[in-house]
Amino acid sequence: MASNAFKNSLFIKESAYKLGFLSCGISKAEFLEAEAPRLETWLNNNHHGEMAYMANYFDKRLDPRLLVDDAKSVISLTYNYFTNQSQVDPTAPKISKYAYGEDYHTVIKEKLAELLEIIRNEIGDVSGRCFIDSAPVLDKAWAKKSGLGWIGKNSNLIAKQQGSFFFIAELIVDLDLHYDAEFATDHCGSCTRCIDTCPTDAIFAPYQVDGSKCISYLTIELKNEIPSTFKGKMDNWAFGCDICQDVCPWNRFAVPHQEHRFNPHPELLHLEKKELEEITTEVFSRVFNKSAVKRTKFEGLKRNINFLKPLN
Repeated sequence: MASNAFKNSLFIKESAYKLGFLSCGISKAEFLEAEAPRLETWLNNNHHGEMAYMANYFDKRLDPRLLVDDAKSVISLTYNYFTNQSQVDPTAPKISKYAYGEDYHTVIKEKLAELLEIIRNEIGDVSGRCFIDSAPVLDKAWAKKSGLGWIGKNSNLIAKQQGSFFFIAELIVDLDLHYDAEFATDHCGSCTRCIDTCPTDAIFAPYQVDGSKCISYLTIELKNEIPSTFKGKMDNWAFGCDICQDVCPWNRFAVPHQEHRFNPHPELLHLEKKELEEITTEVFSRVFNKSAVKRTKFEGLKRNINFLKPLN
């Protein structure tokens, strides 16, 4: 039985790498005991802002067996999105790297479904579900538990050889597998670059993030007007924010992704400041047709860009 679990785990990892995943680790599907008080405190302090969904399904976030019947294993995977490309006009409102190309939900969900089908074809009748950032799964906690990295002071998962410019996804399956050891060491050391450079003080202490102050939250999740207290503190970000990752020393190991679907729309990186400030619905639909930027909709992107303009 144990040898089968090891063999199956090896097969799953090899298959994941062939599909383009950056890393793959496996952990036992069980209650995340250490995460429960942290999540409760974070919610009680209202650090989730208007992200009301974060308070929903509290128990399911902590126990994958409530998401998948008879769940035995959580397969955690990462997928690289780092790019050396950047917007040509340094004064243009900025878009986060992860949104340059096609929406990662679409790309990675297809790969997860393919991986699950490969597992079924090789191993047999395996039941499971695919998750990528759109369900009550604490992906960073599971990735750490599966040995893929540690949680940095900016609350992102960091891997020694790869940095942090990657998406995290999961397959939760009813299959006993060989489980990897949790990543037990922290390699942030005395570094505080992410804390020192966050312009809105969202990282208010090491490993403590007030999501309601994060630029990514303000430009994507927040549906109401951006509070005036953030005027002049957004560092010209119109969608998302890469600051705490750009300054992280571990991202010197990040290498450009090989996923053609993450390549930017031909026009995106060449849009100048004036063009973005005067963006039309036609340009928005054309340039961001398949992008994650669609999440904020045209009106949301316009709101963000207008907020970045200095007061007269």
